[in-house]
Amino acid sequence: MNEELTVDERRARRHPVLVFARRVPATLTMIALVVAVGIAFRGLWEPFEKTELFDVVAYGLPNLTEGRWWTPFTGTFFVNQPWVYIFTLSAFWGMGYLEWRRGARVALAYYWIGQLFAILATAVVLLLLSQTSWGWAQEQATALDVGASGGTMACIAASVGLFRPPWRVRAWLVLIGFVFTAMLFWGAIADLEHLLAVLLILIADRTLRIRRTTVREQRLVAVVALLVLGTIEIITVLVPTDGPFGPTEPGSGGLLDVAIDATVILVIANGLRRGRRWSWVLALLLGIFNVLIAGLVLALILVIGVMDLEATIDSEPEFALASGFLWLLMLVYLIVVRRAFRARRSTKLGRQPAPTVDDVVAELRTHGGGTLSWMTTWDGNSYARTEGGIVAYQRRSGVALALADPIGPAAARDAAVAEFVRTAEEAGLVPCFFSADAATRAAVPRTWRSLVVADDTIVDLPGLSFTGKRWNSVRTSLNKAGREEMTFRLSHLKAESWGVQQQVRAISEAWVGDKDLPEMRFTLGTLDEAEAPEVRLALALAPNGDVDGFLSWLPVYGEAGEVRGWTLDLMRRREGGFGPVMEYLIGSSARQFAEEGARIMSLSGAPLAHDYPPDAGLIAVLSERLAEALEPVYGFRSLHRFKEKFHPRYETMYLLYRDESDLPAIGRALTRAFLPDATLRQFAGAGIELVRGGKD
Repeated sequence: MNEELTVDERRARRHPVLVFARRVPATLTMIALVVAVGIAFRGLWEPFEKTELFDVVAYGLPNLTEGRWWTPFTGTFFVNQPWVYIFTLSAFWGMGYLEWRRGARVALAYYWIGQLFAILATAVVLLLLSQTSWGWAQEQATALDVGASGGTMACIAASVGLFRPPWRVRAWLVLIGFVFTAMLFWGAIADLEHLLAVLLILIADRTLRIRRTTVREQRLVAVVALLVLGTIEIITVLVPTDGPFGPTEPGSGGLLDVAIDATVILVIANGLRRGRRWSWVLALLLGIFNVLIAGLVLALILVIGVMDLEATIDSEPEFALASGFLWLLMLVYLIVVRRAFRARRSTKLGRQPAPTVDDVVAELRTHGGGTLSWMTTWDGNSYARTEGGIVAYQRRSGVALALADPIGPAAARDAAVAEFVRTAEEAGLVPCFFSADAATRAAVPRTWRSLVVADDTIVDLPGLSFTGKRWNSVRTSLNKAGREEMTFRLSHLKAESWGVQQQVRAISEAWVGDKDLPEMRFTLGTLDEAEAPEVRLALALAPNGDVDGFLSWLPVYGEAGEVRGWTLDLMRRREGGFGPVMEYLIGSSARQFAEEGARIMSLSGAPLAHDYPPDAGLIAVLSERLAEALEPVYGFRSLHRFKEKFHPRYETMYLLYRDESDLPAIGRALTRAFLPDATLRQFAGAGIELVRGGKD
């Protein structure tokens, strides 16, 4: 038996179609039955609704009142027009997904309950409404229909409920918008069936919880709903409709009203996405305006005592009634989530007053930090004070780009992350963390995504000795430096003589001058950052006193002001100087740090040098394009290979973000953070075409 299972597994791996077929047999059976009936009764190539059999097998109020109880079952497997097969068969994706996730029994139950409910509930609704003088209801009460769409729409709704947040809310919004729009503006019996099937699952499963979504999702729902409303108004002006409120013709519906609505929507859409209060107020006023117009039309109809709308009013009032109903729903939603729209352009993150650099340094010395924490003290960063500490971030292209991890007590990490995310979203910014560690990854909301962006290269210093075969290259460099009488000195830039400082600056300027782009920032420092008294300078001096190369080392603080390690930042060498100067400088620094009692030495994680997994998505594409353009300039990948000579261990650094839709903005923000001073011409010369937007 084990051999047979192994053979089956091997076959399955070779034939993924077989795996799919075994996982969704019920869905494939339903599709096969629909196709078989279409072939047997010629519905695949001839309109079935024109045949005599249609009246016998189709479901609807007329057949049900005549006692044809079988029609909800027989009508399921027929399709009225050949071209409708495209939509009928493709709609089974919802049942397939549901069966894949929850099994055949669940999928069949959702399908048949949804199908029968849609058919029977539609009949009941039309039976009741047809007792009035509503022309639309009377017309649809005499109509018959065939098709499987009631069940497939129920399965699609159930599948949407299985989506992971935040895509679940977004998919529900699209689905609800589709069924309501089709019902209001086209209003055939099938549209009513679809609406009732979706509402059944919405009520029964209760997977849509708008009030439990994030501020960002509430804003996104408002933006999408507003854009859908504008699109509907434009389409219904161009395309004839015939819904419950009556027919409209192309060119009717109030062209001026539609133009005003579309213009206002375009103006306020981005503001709503950012949570701006003024945009919410304008959206509210626009909604009130449209609802008042619809109310005025309805009042006039009631005043003249006319019940049959189709017989008494022209198409423009009918359009106002239909769109007014949708705007009423929009108004209710905007009022319910009003707290999501309180952001202003000047909104500051965190508790005020905001921390200063001195506050950040004091916090680092008190509670310690990671290998990148000192970089948060550099120019260009802003600071958000939270209950759990301080978060350093840059505001770029609408993104609050947090650098590394919150600075503060380790036990308060969760609180610091939560407060930063909340205040960033309230300010209308996209929150994310760049080069965060595993603890911060565990602190972000459960629905967030993570992507490995770098591996911090850590050399443990206690007991370090450059002995053994694997240290040959480093040991050779140290020995060669001794023979050539090179001198190593660990100092501070400001403590060096004027002559040494000028040599260091000349080396750095020569290195920068060879590049087509300005010096990178964010997680890469310059000589300005190296001037801080806490930063140490490692010098390689030739016998004649020339500086052949230098490194800058950033402090890594432990608790109570202890420096537990050092992080490598600048690496510069003089052309024509000592060959293996970098191996010599790093090896000599490691020896001295170990003698001083430091526990770690970080060679830092080269940005943009990580190999992304196949499913990394858009940020991988953006980062790889940027890395390819900058590799000839900065050599990140070759630098990463160079650091492997010191046999480090690796600690993963993550990009933490809410979901994939944030990645384009984050990509632009990262580009601007790394190259804040680059011009568009310099970007174009380097082959980088993904930068757009300024600081905010």
